[in-house]
Amino acid sequence: MINFSENLHSVIEKIEKARLKVNAHHIVKIIAVSKYSNSGDIEKLYFSGQRGYGENRVQDLKAKSKELNELPIEWHFIGRLQKNKINHLIELEPFLMHSLDSFELAKDLDSRLKVKDKKMDCLLQINSAKEESKAGVVPEVAIEEFNKIKESCSSINLTGVMTIGANSEDRDKIKNSFEVTKAIFDKLDTKYCSMGMSSDYELAIECGSNLVRIGGALFKQ
Repeated sequence: MINFSENLHSVIEKIEKARLKVNAHHIVKIIAVSKYSNSGDIEKLYFSGQRGYGENRVQDLKAKSKELNELPIEWHFIGRLQKNKINHLIELEPFLMHSLDSFELAKDLDSRLKVKDKKMDCLLQINSAKEESKAGVVPEVAIEEFNKIKESCSSINLTGVMTIGANSEDRDKIKNSFEVTKAIFDKLDTKYCSMGMSSDYELAIECGSNLVRIGGALFKQ
């Protein structure tokens, strides 16, 4: 049996310690990654106090948001967006799309948003560790791409940047990937610096993250 209240309390306690190392006014938002969880578990975590949830696949977001439509859940899309799923995602109206990984995808999303007369809040994904397995723009062009999307895609509201920490056991490499993204965030007039998952969210917060995506630590037995 999963103790959702205990898991959430433990995560919040660790976030508190990490954010206070930044400063007392640093606020961190938690997004529960629910891709491996069913609607029943999401509901239990919701009533333990967690409000924002992130799904990696459009079809899962659609199914779970429909099953839980009586709860005012803040749904986020955090996975790679395939072009054939763009219209479906627009219809679901997520609170935030975390994985806008190229100007090309931004143009496609923007054009379809215009057709439907809708707007979407998004984060620009940065491949800060320059790993071939990860999507996102490389750090050297991130500011240029961010501004280009803001200027060219009027139906997309870029509200920040997102990165996935380096896939490494070396804490310094992970820290560097976060610091690279935070340096870019600091040069932009924007809201969210989304960094950190269950394995590295404390480090990410110490590096300046104000939005973390946590799955395993919240849904573990």
